Amino acid sequence: MPASLPAIGRHRLTNRVILAPMAGVTDRPFRQLCRQLGAGLVVSEMVTSDPALWHTRKSRLRLDHNGEPGPRSVQIAGGDAKMLAEAARLNADQGAEIIDINMGCPAKKVCNKAAGSALLRDEALVAEILGAVVAAVDIPVTLKIRTGWCADSNNGVRVAKLAQETGIQALAVHGRHRQQRYSGDAEYDTIAAIKAAVSIPVFANGDIDSPAKAAAVLDYTGADAVMIGRGAQGNPWIFQEIDHYLRHGTTLPAPSRDERRRVMQGHLSALHDFYGEHMGVRIARKHLGWYLAWHCPADELKAHRARFNILDSARDQLHFVDELFCHGAEGSPRTLTTDGTSAA
Repeated sequence: MPASLPAIGRHRLTNRVILAPMAGVTDRPFRQLCRQLGAGLVVSEMVTSDPALWHTRKSRLRLDHNGEPGPRSVQIAGGDAKMLAEAARLNADQGAEIIDINMGCPAKKVCNKAAGSALLRDEALVAEILGAVVAAVDIPVTLKIRTGWCADSNNGVRVAKLAQETGIQALAVHGRHRQQRYSGDAEYDTIAAIKAAVSIPVFANGDIDSPAKAAAVLDYTGADAVMIGRGAQGNPWIFQEIDHYLRHGTTLPAPSRDERRRVMQGHLSALHDFYGEHMGVRIARKHLGWYLAWHCPADELKAHRARFNILDSARDQLHFVDELFCHGAEGSPRTLTTDGTSAA
């Protein structure tokens, strides 16, 4: 594995573990939490390249980076080179320090607009977009792709070479083609081939959910860093765990019950503050569901989720987390131990 930490332009990363951009997940509260728990870089939810839509509440919140440490990486999505270039300029004017271009999203509503991973079918358009965005800003531009559109069109290596030729300064690769979406297993042969074909930093993404898996993927692919997506949902500690393992070759102890309670309550409170109580309570439900999936006894998971999902106030949600980690009234969840099992 490379000894030195990767750099994106003038920004040297603090470690080799990156939070992937995920729509509806990597909002400001989650990005800040993952930074606090060891992520070397975090990337925003994708923002539409159409500035006419930036007046919506969703877009305004996605563009909010107040209080975040740098470098601030903002992902933009679209299929028109001129519009993407203008979006990059506007985001740079608003404080973005890295622009990331989305050519990896497999969602139908994105691909149907000839954006996301759909762009991989048109390499000429890929080159036009990358060149336009790089020329539009004086900050680093990065790119996130999949291995290709389908099994018969695994053109990730060619796209990676185009990216390097047009001035892209780092490349994240999800080890699936678009038609797989998130099914099956990620493959790392294409990522290894891409790393061998270019000199810019390459970040390996897909199915990395433990320190040992991260180390194995880095060793196999030669990638400069790992990018964690779904593996961080409900488990933001994964960043410090992977970083520690890569540096020292040892496994950190699991977070204590008090640490889990503190982080979960802090995350929920940040969501309530950021979105307002009405929306924050609703958005907190999916995050708490992910925490429960990681740390709750399997036989209690469904009941805990159902109970939490009917709570409609910030106070009740925070009280639920308190109950989750200590003995409460009749019918409350059993105490969770450090390893996620329940105590009598």
